[in-house]
Formats: sequence, structure tokens, C-alpha cells
Amino acid sequence: MTDPSLLRGLTNRRDVLKMSGLAGLGLALAACGVKGKGSPGASAPAADAVAKFWAGKTSNGKLNFANWPLYMDPKHPELTKFTAATGVQVKYEEVIQEMGPWFAKVQPQLAAGQDIGYDLMVITNGIQFKQFRDSGFLAPLDHSKLTNYVANADPAYSKEAFDPGNVYSIPWTSGITGIAYDEKKTGRPITGIADLFDPAFKGKVGMFSDTSELGNFGLMALGINPEKSTAEDWKKAAAKLKEQKSQGILRNYYDQSYIDALGKGEVWITQAWSGDVFQKNVSDGTDFKFVIPSEGGTIWTDNFAIPITAKNPLDAIKLMDFFYDVANAATLAEYINFVCPVPAAQAQITKDAAASTGDDKASLEAVASSPLVFPGAADYAKLHYYREFATEAEHQEYQAIFEPVVLS
Repeated sequence: MTDPSLLRGLTNRRDVLKMSGLAGLGLALAACGVKGKGSPGASAPAADAVAKFWAGKTSNGKLNFANWPLYMDPKHPELTKFTAATGVQVKYEEVIQEMGPWFAKVQPQLAAGQDIGYDLMVITNGIQFKQFRDSGFLAPLDHSKLTNYVANADPAYSKEAFDPGNVYSIPWTSGITGIAYDEKKTGRPITGIADLFDPAFKGKVGMFSDTSELGNFGLMALGINPEKSTAEDWKKAAAKLKEQKSQGILRNYYDQSYIDALGKGEVWITQAWSGDVFQKNVSDGTDFKFVIPSEGGTIWTDNFAIPITAKNPLDAIKLMDFFYDVANAATLAEYINFVCPVPAAQAQITKDAAASTGDDKASLEAVASSPLVFPGAADYAKLHYYREFATEAEHQEYQAIFEPVVLS
């Protein structure tokens, strides 16, 4: 089994969070503008619009799939299995590097009603997701064709505020922003965001340079729900973050390089992404801890979506549903190590581990038992998405408040 941490291209993956304004799952999780041909602001089409889009659609035996770099085993075992089962040939291309440039690339064609060359794409919930949706660029999904998704997906995902009821998308995977730390250095367990402001760790604290991530933690440190925050809240959070910096508690603001800083001992405690910490421990034999802070953490989701101009939408929705078969969801999670949207995949990975030996067995057991891949209901209850901005002006105001924290 190839160590995924040696293959995954995470630096660019994390860049998508820049400029993101997202709505939160809120209490739902406790249970577990560019204009186009559409109507801006319309979140759900009428049932007859769904029927109209899918009427007469037939399988063409092929599809083009756009995804992020190294977001699947390079041997593409799931795609090989899909073709064997359905006869549908998949052209898989890792062409999405950041959401902003991707939207800018395909927007002119979609606005003109033209094919973008892809029938399926994986897009992150954020400003660009909202632009895709509100511009009418995403095909409405026929859930009668998503039987595996309906049967096996965690119910929490149907309540995502950026696409309630999964009208236009279903998850590919999710990730968590929390805190990573080296307990050998901290000398005690870390439990919350307050620890990132503790003078006991002066000069050994890392924070993200991304304003969405940084702002969320600044707000939650003050007990403010990011999704419901106001401009006055942003100013208070920015002031608290500036104090962390002026008092010398902060070591640096980091991008993906934070994980190396933690490995080298430059920081003892830092904002972190769940998948990175899991993979670091597997690849380097470290024993770094990851915790969702008591004050709250952040969750983001990458989503399957079908462009409205797709030439092969029926084949695309077949592949979407294929990944919600428990066995297929399991093999994907075994490789990418991020939050799996299919809870039953955990038991399947446990079975896979039992049938394996040596390093493969140990690796699979680690995936199956990891709360970073299969969070519990109590974990989900503490997670938020990012602030959704009603207008670009509101978004710019947010940026104007938090960017100086990083740049000053």
C-alpha cells in the first residue's frame, strides 16, 4: 500500500479556502456575482425542472471527470472497477488547482451554453460554488438515480446550508480545521482555541495565513458563531488576533508549511488540517495530536457536481452514485484519509484490515479507527463552515479587517 502522504498535493488544495465565504451546518451537524442563464439566488429548481433536464438522457458509455491533483490513487482502482461494472469509459484529469481560476476558466462557456469538456467536476463549497449555483451552471440532480447515496450517505450532508437537500451536489470528501500539537513539547493535552493564546507557549504557536481560517478561530475564541458574525464581531476578533501577535505568542502565520514547522519543533501547537496530521503520523512515525477545539472547529466539503452543459450527465451521475457504494467509499477513504461521507465504510475498512498483513494491516486499522476520517456525532456538533457573504462589498469588508492582521 503506497503511503498517501507521499503522493497527495495538499498545498494547492488548501489554497482554495482563500476568499471563501461559506454558510454553516449549524445545528444540523449536531445530529450526526457572475450571471448566467439561471436565476441568481435560486437555490432549488422546481421538480419539473429536474424532470426536464433528465428527460431523454441516455448513457453514451463515456464521461470526462475533472478533479484536484492526486485526490485518488494514481492507479484509479475505483474507475477501473466502474468501467468493468458499467462499460462506461472515464477520462480522468487532475485539472482543478484552485476554485477561482477554475470558475474563471469555464464561466464564459457555461454562460454561452457551451460544453466545457467535462461532465463531472469536484468543487469546493465557497464563493465559487455559490456563483456556479446562482448562475444556473449546475445540473439539478435526480435523486432517483442516486440510490447508493440515499442509502449510505451520512444524513448530516443533506442539511448543508450551501446546498440544502443536495439539489446540485453530493460530497466527494470533507476535512476539518482544528489544532495539532506535540504533547512532548506542550507538557499537557490541548483542548481549545484558548490554548493558542496561552503565554506558556510564547513563540511556539502557529496560525494560518488564510483569512477565512484565521478569522473563524478569532471569532470562536470570543465565543462568536462565525456563520452569524457581524462586522463588529470581525473587528473584535481581529483585535484579539493582533494581541496574540504583539505579545509574542505567535511564531508565524503559515500556509501548508505549518506541518513541517510542527515536525521541526518550530511550533508546538498550531492550527491544522485533519488529513495532514493523520498522514504525517503515518509517514514519519510522529505522534502529533489533533483536536477539535472545545470552542469549535471548521469543516469544508469538496463536492461532485455536473455542469449544466455536460454531454454525458447520465454516465456522470452513475459514477457519482458508484462512489457511495460502501466498498468503493472505503477504498477511496483508505487512500485520501479525509472525512468519509459514508459511515458504513468504517466497518468495511476494518474488514479490509483484518484480511491484510504487515504494514498494510496497520495502516488500514489506523484509518478505520481515526476520528479524523470518521468523526463522531459529538465532533460534528462542534464544527462550523465559514461566513457566507451576501454581497461582494461585505466580503471585501471582511478581508479589509483580517488581511492587516497577517500583513502587519
